Amino acid sequence: MMPLTLVGIGEVNTIRRIGGSEETRRFLKNLGFVAGSEITVLSTISGNVIVNIKDSRVAINKEMARHIMV
Repeated sequence: MMPLTLVGIGEVNTIRRIGGSEETRRFLKNLGFVAGSEITVLSTISGNVIVNIKDSRVAINKEMARHIMV
C-alpha cells in the first residue's frame, strides 16, 4: 500500500483505504473516493494530482492525496 502521491501517471489502481480526520474522509467520500474504487492518475504537479475516478476528473491537493492509500 502507498499514498496516491507516489503513483505514476497513467497507472490504474484500486483505493484500499482513506485516512485522515472524519471531516477529510467525508470530503473525499463526497468526491467519490471510496475503498474499492478504481482510480487513474492523469497528471501530477508538485504533488497535486488530477485523477479519473468514476468517469469524472477530479483535482486534489497533495495533502488530500496523502490520505488516499492504493
